[in-house]
Amino acid sequence: MSDPKSGAGTSQAKAPAKDPKKKDDKEEDLSEEDLALKQQLELYVERVQDPDPGLQKVALESMRQEIRTSTSSMTSVPKPLKFLRPHYGTLKAFYETMPELDLKKYLADILSVLALTMSAEGERESLKYRLLGSEEDIGSWGHEYVRNLAGEIAQEYMKQQSEEAPIEDLMELVQQIVSFHMKHNAEPEAVDLLMEVEDLDLLVEHVDNTNFRRTCLYLTGAARYLPGPDDMLVLDIAYTIYLKFEEFANALQIALSLDNMQHVAEVFTSCDDLQRKKQFCYILARHGINFELDDEMAADDDDRELLQDIINNMKLSEGYLTLARDIEVMEPKSPEDIYKAHLLDGRASAGASVDSARQNLAATFVNAFVNAGFGQDKLMTAPPDSSSGGSSGNWLFKNKEHGKTSATASLGMILLWDVDSGLAQIDKYFHSNDNHVIAGALLGVGIVNCGVKNDCDPALALLSEYIGKEDSSIRIGAIMGLGIAYAGAQNEQIRSSLSPILNDAKATLDVIAFTAISLGMIYVGSCNEEVAQAIIFALMDRSESELGEPLTRLLPLGLGLLYLGKQESVEATAEVSKTFNEKIRKYCDMTLLSCAYSGTGNVLKVQNLLGHCAQHLEKGETHQGPAVLGIAMVAMAEELGLEMSIRSLEHLLQYGEQNIRRAVPLAFGLLCISNPKVNVMDTLSRLSHDTDSEVAMAAVISLGLIGAGTNNARIAGMLRNLSSYYYKDASLLFCVRIAQGLVHMGKGLLTLNPYHSDRFLLSLTALAGLVTMLHTCLDMKAMILGKYHYVLYFLVLAMQPRMLMTVDENLKPLSVPVRVGQAVDVVGQAGRPKTITGFQTHSTPVLLAAGDRAELATEKYIPLSPVLEGHVILKENPEYREDS
Repeated sequence: MSDPKSGAGTSQAKAPAKDPKKKDDKEEDLSEEDLALKQQLELYVERVQDPDPGLQKVALESMRQEIRTSTSSMTSVPKPLKFLRPHYGTLKAFYETMPELDLKKYLADILSVLALTMSAEGERESLKYRLLGSEEDIGSWGHEYVRNLAGEIAQEYMKQQSEEAPIEDLMELVQQIVSFHMKHNAEPEAVDLLMEVEDLDLLVEHVDNTNFRRTCLYLTGAARYLPGPDDMLVLDIAYTIYLKFEEFANALQIALSLDNMQHVAEVFTSCDDLQRKKQFCYILARHGINFELDDEMAADDDDRELLQDIINNMKLSEGYLTLARDIEVMEPKSPEDIYKAHLLDGRASAGASVDSARQNLAATFVNAFVNAGFGQDKLMTAPPDSSSGGSSGNWLFKNKEHGKTSATASLGMILLWDVDSGLAQIDKYFHSNDNHVIAGALLGVGIVNCGVKNDCDPALALLSEYIGKEDSSIRIGAIMGLGIAYAGAQNEQIRSSLSPILNDAKATLDVIAFTAISLGMIYVGSCNEEVAQAIIFALMDRSESELGEPLTRLLPLGLGLLYLGKQESVEATAEVSKTFNEKIRKYCDMTLLSCAYSGTGNVLKVQNLLGHCAQHLEKGETHQGPAVLGIAMVAMAEELGLEMSIRSLEHLLQYGEQNIRRAVPLAFGLLCISNPKVNVMDTLSRLSHDTDSEVAMAAVISLGLIGAGTNNARIAGMLRNLSSYYYKDASLLFCVRIAQGLVHMGKGLLTLNPYHSDRFLLSLTALAGLVTMLHTCLDMKAMILGKYHYVLYFLVLAMQPRMLMTVDENLKPLSVPVRVGQAVDVVGQAGRPKTITGFQTHSTPVLLAAGDRAELATEKYIPLSPVLEGHVILKENPEYREDS
């Protein structure tokens, strides 16, 4: 036994002994078995260097055994590795002198594991020896070893790519590691490694029934934080995996997120279950895109018609009214019910009794927003003999000139989505001799058809005759109506009738501006060359004086809408915009940039836009407004960026010039739309008393936007107090009223959030409506407070019921218990974590607030949609047994 002892002595001497006394104490600290193990291992190290191959083999085997049995737990460095550390150099040196035999590979394996704790930073020795070692199962050395290898492979891959060295041996190892991770519930690590070595396609063959859901969840979660075009690749892989396992509804959502219509068609053709197809149609309808089914997607004609009806949103009004009846809010509300003037002190209500046109206009909008989609109200549709003071005709004429346009159009809002009865009730206004009333009727027709497609295209038939009329207000009514009714439809017929207006020398500036916006809406996100050309020419034709007009700024916005969310596709057009007159050049640049990257969360673009906002410019510069809005448009993509941009915007408030401060509240409004966050609410409340009236107006409107459709009591209280504070200031009071209407929108059943399906999908038409409305709010006095207040109706594009409506296989409402609670992010968590927290159980239909998620509270049914939002079809669970 003395032999290994003396060996131990020499090896101790080699190690740099700081203080011999301390070393001896350390020696005595080890327990008996540890000491025995230490001596044992040192004996093996001696034996490995023995000239006799037989002894070498036995020693290596035993050493291996010791390491293997101890690497099972990874709470601390395993004992054998700890005791072998001093000998790492000795073994490395000996390895170099060994002849090329199997034993050499054995030793390489052991060195590879030792390198886990010993190797110097950046040496990648673990990987080096692994590649030299025997080709045996990688997992037998434990998880930590595999993880460390994966990290080294990523570095090595980068190095070899730059040197253009071959990487086949690396890829073999990657295959082994990925299959090990996938078998051991470490899908995120497998995905990360494959992203590092740029070979995600490998993933598809390694996923199986047990882990594909978690893998895809991680892929879609990671895609939000990847720069383009990597995010597209990652989503593509997720789509392929979902299709492979026949999770068609998830595949469809990814196809929509990629905006890839071939994929959408593929999902329909791959799936042959009619019930599931109905569910796909509900998802498409909520996303608000145009999609025509053909024979391959639905063979039977009757089925196809039924499915197409769902996509066309023909059932939306019915579902919404079912929800309203269930929650018992069918009773129409008057503006007075919303203002609740009796809760205020004496002075405010005294001033409000004056029957001014401005106040009546405000009441028109409040009435339209609050009763949106209910089909009845107390101003426009009230029967003549009712106590509310006469028929709709009377209310209409309580408004002045252009006020009548908004009043007549409000009828479209009240009858929202109900095309048949809506057109019937609006029809009588077409026979009026007042041009403003006809304009309003035209706009109303557009609003009723918003998001609802009809085979006979009633809106197109009615509105197209009025496009060429002399009177500019009628033309605007018709053009804006078409823009709202056919948003996202890319309808060639409308393009051919609207494009000529842009270059018509006789057309007034406002007609041209609204034509550009409507074309932008109809071709939203389509990158259509012809429309872009037409708008660019229209911009070039503007005279010096016109370029200073607020209306001219709608032209670049129309151009921007064509590229909404389409990233690089905008670059050619952005180059052209550099040739514009310097008055509008920068404005155009900011607008195009912010539209193209909206909803992408691209950090570099946010920094770019912040850079533009940081400059202090002389008066008269307008391009910082769209830059501020752009920050919100880009950053609204994911929660983290959203929180950070709120902080950046607060800095802008402190240091920015007036024109920036006027835009910041609107940016807050977009970031937290229909999602009243307390910190933002407080900031806006502070700004609503700002000395600059434009800032105050923007803040008030934004309070309405963040509370839109939530009935939030705190915001409602703030607005009531503001209405008494500003009772003498007609403009601000008007804004307060609009905000009150927004907060109680649809009596609390609607949302303006363009994101849906657990914040995964962004509806471009909804975003287009919001962005247009916010851009017009950059110049309140000229637009909203001037004679173009009807731009507020662009919000209708984003209005959607915030409900979960469960239906059976025949699409009849079916009431089941569901749990509704705060959504929890469970990407990459182990096991089966809970997806919601702090839930309450209700029976459907139920309302979902921002950040809420629902799950079924019964095993009796299986939902056909992965996300419980909007209309969800339930099928009975064949394995369900009632407990007797």
